[in-house]
Amino acid sequence: MLTKKQYELITFIDQKLRSSGVSPSFDEMKDALDLKSKSGIHRLITGLEERGFIRRLPHRARALEIIKLPKNLHKESTNLIKGDFRHADKQPASANDTSVIPFLGKIAAGTPIEAISDHTNYIAIPSNMEGRDDRYALEVQGDSMIEAGIYDGDTVVIENCDTAQNGTIIVALIDDEEATLKRIRKKGDTIALEPANMNYETQIYGPDRIRIQGKLVGLFRTYH
Repeated sequence: MLTKKQYELITFIDQKLRSSGVSPSFDEMKDALDLKSKSGIHRLITGLEERGFIRRLPHRARALEIIKLPKNLHKESTNLIKGDFRHADKQPASANDTSVIPFLGKIAAGTPIEAISDHTNYIAIPSNMEGRDDRYALEVQGDSMIEAGIYDGDTVVIENCDTAQNGTIIVALIDDEEATLKRIRKKGDTIALEPANMNYETQIYGPDRIRIQGKLVGLFRTYH
């Protein structure tokens, strides 16, 4: 498992090698990661070496070789679709430049699963997405949102918030224990969590049982 800075560094090194064929200098890496000294870069490179992601080539200045990339650094053909997932003709955002956001694990689109708690991994997203600082990613598990274009295995991008308008697809935390991805409807003193699959029923809860953890703003689908 990589730290956020390690993830950012190997992403930057990979992009630099692909674009120029030359490893970035320590100054370039320091500036790219917004670090104050090159000693921090030395520590990050050592950590990546110890984990088997990179190696330094002997007898060559600033020469690094990538041995492997993190599994969540999408190198396959990947689309990111922003906004309304009901329309298949939306154009994907460019993924040439990337940034990273926390990848917190799996979210149920069906029967709720245990609340998300993995804050140790990160995932690359196109850097032209706005508001990245308050966003995180989750892997969808289940098929209850397929009619909204959200399928098992998709990675959703969530904007952190605690309120949402009716009809918004949200991450709902139920009884502070279980998290699920559903469309929210509020009426009086009740909250409905609606699936987007006719095979599932809408669940009704009291307002004290539901906490909104964020709203859906993007989606990744990787084609192997």
